[in-house]
Amino acid sequence: MDDQACPRCKTTKYRNPSLKLMVNVCGHTLCESCVDLLFLKGSGACPECMVPLRRNNFRVQLFEDPMVEKEVDIRRRILRDYNKREEDFESLEEYNDYLEEIEDIVYNLCNNIEIIETNKRIEAYKRDNREVIQRNKTRVGRDEHALEEMLELEKVQEEARKKELEELENEHKKKKARDKQALIEELMYSGKDAAQIVTEFAEKAEKQRAEEKQLPPPKQANEFSTGIKFGQTADPSLLPVPKSEEGPLFVYEPLLAVTEGPEAPPSSDIESMGYTSHIRAETPQENAGGFTSAIACERAIQEALQGLYYTPTAGVAAGGV
Repeated sequence: MDDQACPRCKTTKYRNPSLKLMVNVCGHTLCESCVDLLFLKGSGACPECMVPLRRNNFRVQLFEDPMVEKEVDIRRRILRDYNKREEDFESLEEYNDYLEEIEDIVYNLCNNIEIIETNKRIEAYKRDNREVIQRNKTRVGRDEHALEEMLELEKVQEEARKKELEELENEHKKKKARDKQALIEELMYSGKDAAQIVTEFAEKAEKQRAEEKQLPPPKQANEFSTGIKFGQTADPSLLPVPKSEEGPLFVYEPLLAVTEGPEAPPSSDIESMGYTSHIRAETPQENAGGFTSAIACERAIQEALQGLYYTPTAGVAAGGV
């Protein structure tokens, strides 16, 4: 930033740490003093590109590269009108084309490519989508207003909480001062032993601290820090998801397999009996997920033996009749 300089008076940040650079809509910069001199007669042009400018077109430069400032300004201005949302389109592809169109417009204006045609394109879009633009502006304004209300409510609550904490702290300090003064007076005017008096005050203070710990906890909050209550949203048209009734807890019951064939070998004998020697071994990725070739082999054997002895008794009897 120390290397930045005003192109007109050549003043740098190094020479003048309080130098404030201003950037205009064309992306060129001037210091604040040169901007004031430029508009002494009420109007002026950019010293570098001679584009006619107004005093309110200049703003404080935030980024080191003035072209970034130019793009930010152009993008903000374009998005005021190109304010459609994804729900305004019938498909995601149309929405992506719309976003691509915005980027093309911003690129053209930032790089001075087909400026006249691009501005005509913008005006045609504004003319054809006037109602949609106005509706979305109203919706954005309503969302911003709701956000401002939430931030204001949060600010008020924060200030109230700070005030409450300050009052509690002041009351605690006053109480400590009163206890200290009472101890001093007791030591000065009482006929008791000083060690006994100090011990009694220490026990009393310890008892008070124990009572403070046993106080009921503060009232549970029923809203977020932004002011939105639990189960509600900023938009009143959006209803909270209804809470479903909780049913009984899940209890695992082992699967009872009914077989019509011989019993399959137990899981522990699948590998020792050589069943897995003719099938593909699991990959490291499959093994990481808990899968082994013995599981697939056991499942295949169970399916093969399950109906091996099955005889359709009812069908045979019906056929015999």
